[in-house]
Amino acid sequence: MSSLWSMSPTVSTAMAQERNHFTVIRLLLALAVVVSHAVSVTSGNVADEPLAASTGFTLGEHAVNGFFAISGFLVTMSFDRRGWRDYLIARTLRIAPGLIVAALAVALLLGAAVTSLPMRDYFGSAGLWRFISATLTSFKSNIALPGVFADNPLQFPMGTVWTLKYEVLCYVGVFVLGLMTLLRSRIAAALLVIGLFAALVALDHLRPDAPKGIETALRLPLIFAIGGALYVWRDTMRLCGPLVLALAVITWSAHGTALYKALLFTSSAYGILWLAMTPDLARFSWEPKADLSYGTYLYGWPIQQALHALFPTAAALVLLGPSLVITLAVAAVSWFAVEKPALGLKARALNRRPLRGRLETQSSS
Repeated sequence: MSSLWSMSPTVSTAMAQERNHFTVIRLLLALAVVVSHAVSVTSGNVADEPLAASTGFTLGEHAVNGFFAISGFLVTMSFDRRGWRDYLIARTLRIAPGLIVAALAVALLLGAAVTSLPMRDYFGSAGLWRFISATLTSFKSNIALPGVFADNPLQFPMGTVWTLKYEVLCYVGVFVLGLMTLLRSRIAAALLVIGLFAALVALDHLRPDAPKGIETALRLPLIFAIGGALYVWRDTMRLCGPLVLALAVITWSAHGTALYKALLFTSSAYGILWLAMTPDLARFSWEPKADLSYGTYLYGWPIQQALHALFPTAAALVLLGPSLVITLAVAAVSWFAVEKPALGLKARALNRRPLRGRLETQSSS
């Protein structure tokens, strides 16, 4: 393994290449979330989703893990290379405009179209404005709209926005470490990963029945931190395919032990970043010009909820195809009408300072 490790390219070497798979992988991860939710939207039981029984986590949760690994890498690089002012502007304009428009579109357009209440009652309801406020200020995903999806197994119309809370908290963590001049510290990066890894192992050992929220509060920051640490250690860490396989085998062997979950998150974070950057695969890369991942993630759930409300007896697989097509179409509208213009606004806010290559462009978006 040591010889294979030394022969593998460093992360820095991979970053220097023109091609990578970040955009297409993020889109595939967002589509995986839609595929995963096709089951729970229909049945109302998250445990029915793919991979839940075999791995302990749904396909959607694995996809979110991939998002956080990529985000940890790119967002850490964004702060490191562009500074705190640019970082704040970039993060705000990447997250806020798409979310604001999505929340308003779901509440004022989709909700109004499918609610069982008269229009006057719907728009005069305190629940409508509570939904908009809770979605935009605290990323609540379990808030229902008045008379909307009342007969669906799950009533809430934006079931994926809860992860944005953890994303923003991780952004704040990067910001604080950057201001403390610790973001470039290899020791700090390693200690953060080790600490979160140990905390997750301890939680699983001491409280295997701990609430899901506590586990998630450790899981997502750990994966984000691994992505960030891989960037900080970029001159030393290597992208080694055999290591990906070895980590997968070790993780599977640890199934049922307190080490399993922490190993699963570590191996999947390293594996997704290897897949995104390894030169052996990057030469075959195809990167779409439009980044539809965020729109797909935001709109997939409400579109699936609406389709199930319209066709309540249809099987999950029957509705999956139409939901994917409609979601991608709406995501394209979101990209070209909201997200891309916001990125243009960001460029003007940053005085049109040019980014130095494809990776930096992706880190800002």
